[in-house]
Amino acid sequence: MRLAGKVAVVTGAGQGMGRAIAQRFADEGATVVAVDLNEEAARQTLEGKGGKHLARSSNVADSAAVDALFVEICEKLGAVDVLVNNAGVGSVDQFADIPDATWERVIGVNLNGAFYCARAAVKQMQEGKGGAIVNISSTSAVSGDGPAHYCASKAALMGLTRGMAKELASKKIRVNTLVPGPTNTPMMQGIPQEWADAIIAGVPMGRMAEPEDIAKVAVFLASDDSGFVTGQNVAVNGGSAFL
Repeated sequence: MRLAGKVAVVTGAGQGMGRAIAQRFADEGATVVAVDLNEEAARQTLEGKGGKHLARSSNVADSAAVDALFVEICEKLGAVDVLVNNAGVGSVDQFADIPDATWERVIGVNLNGAFYCARAAVKQMQEGKGGAIVNISSTSAVSGDGPAHYCASKAALMGLTRGMAKELASKKIRVNTLVPGPTNTPMMQGIPQEWADAIIAGVPMGRMAEPEDIAKVAVFLASDDSGFVTGQNVAVNGGSAFL
């Protein structure tokens, strides 16, 4: 098992990619902390996985709440070894109609939330044997397909990854961006069928990714198998975009 003995935090773990990643991590031997606004959904993610896994409700856009969460994790499980910043939100607003509150919410969760969680995790990793951080971005960051505020938040996450990777490499902390293309998650299942058909038509491999496709690569980036990989954008998109 590639994550045996590691404490792994996965945000947005109540559904979709986050749920698949958390479950796969548990199967690979990690002790998983599934974090979601919906604590019951996070708990369901870990059902049947045994072990000392934790499900917690937290708003990653609240820095004080994040700091408190990571203190609790360290007290109960020990220092964090792996962090997956998966929590994300979006909206369908046209650019000129984006309200301030919506802009702040999208940036607050997608970018600030990743920063707050990474900052808290790195403080623990610096005291131990290093670690791995995986930031979940999107091909929208490079293609521009999607609402502008969402694209901006996911592109900024790539820049954050690069800056962190260079600074933290000497501390044995690796930071990479996992960049999914269109993925069959609850968020995508709500779109009209003609939109879904158009999206799939733009994927050379002829389908959307499944959450498990993303989870497999997340395990690689979190494990020692990628021990010499840091600061990279790793695309999982069926050929729909090239980074």
